Amino acid sequence: MESIEELAGRLREFAAERDWEQFHTPKNLAMALSGEVGELVAELQWLTPEQSVRVMDDPEAGARVRAELGDVFAYLTRLADVLGVDLLEAAADKMAEGALRYDAETYRGSARKAPPLRHTGTS
Repeated sequence: MESIEELAGRLREFAAERDWEQFHTPKNLAMALSGEVGELVAELQWLTPEQSVRVMDDPEAGARVRAELGDVFAYLTRLADVLGVDLLEAAADKMAEGALRYDAETYRGSARKAPPLRHTGTS
């Protein structure tokens, strides 16, 4: 299994071999990512909640969802690479922030939104 860094390198090479770096601006990659997320959503859109949980049990629907997840991940990885963002670090930071905003005791079983964190630094 390859790492995110290895995948980013392969995607970078793939784009370079095709002279696509000129098109892989953050704006274009974010737009492409959004389109792929839309395609993933379309695969789940009309399913009931129960069907969506079991979508991978259907070989055809599961293959389509898997393919769309692959597209989303590839575009996200490429965008992060172009911007110089470490996705694992960014996700870890968001998890730490979420733990502060949503303590388990208060938010267990609740879908309500927490207020934004107050930053204690001076501006």
